[in-house]
Amino acid sequence: MKNILIYSLLMLFSCVLSAQELNCSVTVNAEQTGKTQLSIFKTLETSVKEFMNQSWTDLDLDDDERIQCSIFITIKEYNSDNFTATVQVQSSRPVYGSLYSTPVLNFKDNDFNFNYTEYQPLRYSENTFNSNLISNLSFYAFTILGLDADTYALQGGEDYHQEAKQIVNISAQTAGGGWTANDGNQSKYKLNADIISSNFTKYREALYVYHRLGLDVMHSDVEAGKNSIVDAIQLLRDVNNNRPNSAPMRAFFDAKSSEIESVFTGGPSVEVNKVVENLRRISPLYNKNWNKIKF
Repeated sequence: MKNILIYSLLMLFSCVLSAQELNCSVTVNAEQTGKTQLSIFKTLETSVKEFMNQSWTDLDLDDDERIQCSIFITIKEYNSDNFTATVQVQSSRPVYGSLYSTPVLNFKDNDFNFNYTEYQPLRYSENTFNSNLISNLSFYAFTILGLDADTYALQGGEDYHQEAKQIVNISAQTAGGGWTANDGNQSKYKLNADIISSNFTKYREALYVYHRLGLDVMHSDVEAGKNSIVDAIQLLRDVNNNRPNSAPMRAFFDAKSSEIESVFTGGPSVEVNKVVENLRRISPLYNKNWNKIKF
């Protein structure tokens, strides 16, 4: 009981002292294990939430400036301290001049396996591998920060993506799946490697054009905003021509498919024939959305 109290006080004290960039909700679902009554799952959920909502940078942000994000961990198997799991990571940011929040990241990671002991402290140390759980969570924290910054300024998230790359490099030497080039197109490795690749410069540009020149101006000029989103989709088409089925592109459209459909349905009309053609080529998985866009 004493250890539990000390652990709780330490975590509370660290949160009070530091500014927080993320407002991250966390859910741990252990139904597949058949052991949902175990307290370790709730402790894990609390630990992950406190870890994600720590200070990651030297930014001094007000509460309403924190990035809204969520982590949904599905525990498939639990044996002693070993967890076999998947995670869904999502983030959003506000749209200027509105009450609307736009999704930025929606990424499913099937390689989220880790060891965890109840009440184990989670602490991030730059250039040091502590555990696969810490590496995974830190990677997603910096990726969320990086993509969010990319929507406000061209290449604005570069430093955060480089920090995520460092986590990948260190983890690849020690940890399990998802950290190397051999782990498939939808892995943590590929998500980060593609984002910082020169081949994806237009992808990063598209994030800025779509959000800052598109959504953020629609409160004052809907047509201009829509046309910027048209330009952003063309940039994504250019990237897709060379690197189809990439992790960043999949994450983008998993987040944006319904929003894009909504943007081009109603309001001032723009030339969307080419837009729909591009969308069908880039992300055929969401053709049901693209088919609802009227010419």
